[in-house]
Amino acid sequence: MSFYEALYHQISTELGEERAAFERVRYESADGVATVTIAREEKLNALDTATITELLRAFLLARSDRAVRAVVLSGAGSKAFVAGADIAEMSALSPDEARRFAERGQQLTILVETLGKPVVAAVNGFALGGGCELALACHIRVASETAKFGQPEVKLGLLPGFGGSQRLPRLVGKGRALELLLTGGMIPADEALRIGLVNRVVPAGETLDSALAI
Repeated sequence: MSFYEALYHQISTELGEERAAFERVRYESADGVATVTIAREEKLNALDTATITELLRAFLLARSDRAVRAVVLSGAGSKAFVAGADIAEMSALSPDEARRFAERGQQLTILVETLGKPVVAAVNGFALGGGCELALACHIRVASETAKFGQPEVKLGLLPGFGGSQRLPRLVGKGRALELLLTGGMIPADEALRIGLVNRVVPAGETLDSALAI
């Protein structure tokens, strides 16, 4: 059984039919493009287990739909693409549960990166921690001029759990990646563009349209 078949079976078993209603993610498809929106604006689109699982289902749906030729991934609202993992949920996890949470996040970023269809991230605000890692897994990144990027896990005594420590240096080089990973600092969109973390920066409010245009 391939990675995709095993993952599809696992998620389908957990959530039922592939076209079951989404609660934390919006999924739309038109003109060959699937738009996946993380819809937890009140939580700055933070990733908890349920949201990651719905994202897995959304990308598996996009992958299996022959009418879909590309995917745009965004976060609801203007403040955040994804502000990170849901700390409220994480703080209550046991070590074994935390490992499973990280593995589920890794499944998502691997699926996005190897989808077989281009995925464009429309980064409309904060992309921190797991949110930055999710953007890194996409093939093209369009950022709002108000966007900010960072891997602040070190400030919590953690490592990036979804593969960011591997993908970040591939994009920006080892030196800049280590600086971001070891200091936990944030950088603005123009700096992210300068170091190659994003492909283009656009005015606030135009991020999704620019990603769809690509």
